[in-house]
Amino acid sequence: MSERALEAVRDSGLIRAGEPLLVMLSGGADSVCLLDCAVTLGARVSALHVNYGLREESDADAQHCRRLCEALGVPLTVERVSLPEGGNLQAEARDRRYALAERHAPPGSDYAAAHTASDQAETVLYRLAVSPGRRALLGMEPRRGRLVRPLLNATREDTRAHCHARGLDWVEDASNSDPRFARARVREQLLPGLRELNPSAELNIVETSRLLRDEAEVLDAAVDDALIRLGEVAPAIDDLRALPPGLARLVLRRLAEAASSGTYSLSRAHAQEILELGERGGSASLDLGGGLRAVAEYGTLRFTRDPDAPPPPPAKLLVPGSARFGDWEVSAALGEGGEALLAAEPLGHALTVRSWHDGDRMRPAGLGGTKTLQDLFTDRKVPRALRHSLPVVTTEGGEIVWVAGVAVGESFKAAPGEADLVSLSARQIPNPQSVIRNP
Repeated sequence: MSERALEAVRDSGLIRAGEPLLVMLSGGADSVCLLDCAVTLGARVSALHVNYGLREESDADAQHCRRLCEALGVPLTVERVSLPEGGNLQAEARDRRYALAERHAPPGSDYAAAHTASDQAETVLYRLAVSPGRRALLGMEPRRGRLVRPLLNATREDTRAHCHARGLDWVEDASNSDPRFARARVREQLLPGLRELNPSAELNIVETSRLLRDEAEVLDAAVDDALIRLGEVAPAIDDLRALPPGLARLVLRRLAEAASSGTYSLSRAHAQEILELGERGGSASLDLGGGLRAVAEYGTLRFTRDPDAPPPPPAKLLVPGSARFGDWEVSAALGEGGEALLAAEPLGHALTVRSWHDGDRMRPAGLGGTKTLQDLFTDRKVPRALRHSLPVVTTEGGEIVWVAGVAVGESFKAAPGEADLVSLSARQIPNPQSVIRNP
């Protein structure tokens, strides 16, 4: 058993000898095991520990990571982060950790999280309990951008066996078994019962997730082919009904997501209602919520989003990172290359992307005073129909940093010779649901 974790990491192909890799190190057995495996496999390893200061043991955990890295000859960066009160504390901590990993990983290299098969099983079970559909079963990806998860085929018991065999100490985080957290209840109450049924329950869930992820590529290709045949704008309803029910539902979901510029969960009941829209001829529509509407007209089907619908909700933008805001994707990257070049220090680790509010004011760079966004839009000839959908990027404290395509805040503009830079970009994602094709 002591070799299973190392074998899983080696077989993943995500850690390569001689290449740089940042390991996110909490000090728990999983991350300690991952760090040791990466060193053993010959990667050029560095480590990042994030101290949230939430527990009495937080500083001791950071010190433990320092001793471990000194023993293994691994450079370590420790970041102290304060999390805001309220909200989803675990999600906020995760987002901050990944943003810091993006910042500290060597350019062009990966950073690794120590998620195991046990974590994967918990993720799938939790998502299945709260969100129906195939997507809930796909679990965590081995790679997502620069983030890699080399331990997904090793269980939590495997990582502890590895640490025992190598004489490596680790720290225990009591919050991992705190029943106030849903994930902890899955870990402490649900999984033990499954292991009693079959000791390989976790690995079976992981393998199922992997199979479904492979099959998802086949289904996506089938949807692509169907839309090419039927038309990507307004396919004929009769042609949609002729498809197998599962494929018809996936095609409808793809069309709905294109219109809403985001992910959309389409139930079997809603899919059936949509396909029945044109049964009596003429025009008919179905309100799907959030301003999204399915419209049957002249025997064709299209999805529209009400332009008078409420603006999209605010989105968090990590630095570096990207966020979806309505029909826009807003990105923050380290260094040059974007539309707006800003000094990194006053931005912090996270920004907010929101819509224009009546009364908004900012100090545009180069104008020497403040202006309302209403006046700026008029000066820059921004169409009225576009104003409430434009991304407005603010600090967590609410100060306007950038209005996409309009102005940069004076306090944030990069000075000549500034070394620590962040570039912001906004890309509008085309909506193909704007015209109707007669069958």
